[in-house]
Amino acid sequence: MRTRDDFATFLDEVSADLRGSGAAEWENGTLERFLDAFAAVAGACTVDPPGQVQERPSWALFAELVRAATYYE
Repeated sequence: MRTRDDFATFLDEVSADLRGSGAAEWENGTLERFLDAFAAVAGACTVDPPGQVQERPSWALFAELVRAATYYE
């Protein structure tokens, strides 16, 4: 993921997943729970792959935070 357009496409896919069959698999399927998890993930800096620079913002890091917030407890 390198560009803002890549990130926008990723967000469209995440949204479609939530509206589709993925909703049952999401740990945080409401906006409130998702945002709580997003804040927790961002604060914990738990992203993959390990060793990724976590203090330098990038579209890939933002995407990983969104992905992690869907299942973070």
